[in-house]
Amino acid sequence: GHTDLSRRRCGPRRNGSSGHQKPMLGDYSRAEHIYIACGCTDMRKSIDGLASCVKQSFQLDPFSSSLFLFCGRQRDRMKALFWEGNGFVLLYKRLENGRFQWPKTENEVKDITWQQFRWLMEGLNIEQPKAHKKLDDLHIV
Repeated sequence: GHTDLSRRRCGPRRNGSSGHQKPMLGDYSRAEHIYIACGCTDMRKSIDGLASCVKQSFQLDPFSSSLFLFCGRQRDRMKALFWEGNGFVLLYKRLENGRFQWPKTENEVKDITWQQFRWLMEGLNIEQPKAHKKLDDLHIV
């Protein structure tokens, strides 16, 4: 027989009367900081290897409410590490076409904005010289 996959659901059905949202796995939108590990990272590293890199190389706390981004040498795949309070979430993205515009400075970590994160995900450089600056970023004399 033919199975209609559009009618099948995974997991529990949603109850329309509920006024609150359930927490999502890997809801990194709650991150207070986004740190990008400049240069290339060995993409064979697991959660423990990446968490160790955050602590040892960058002297940051992998258990903080931060999203940590890593990119491989080919710049076509990235990993993101996020502590959810009771465990780490490891996100992995592989581009089918193109490369990430990843900062090449070795052994450096940068605290980037959500806008810079969006640029990165869209294939742009995190430094956009023609972007409008926020007033608090300008030094008015």
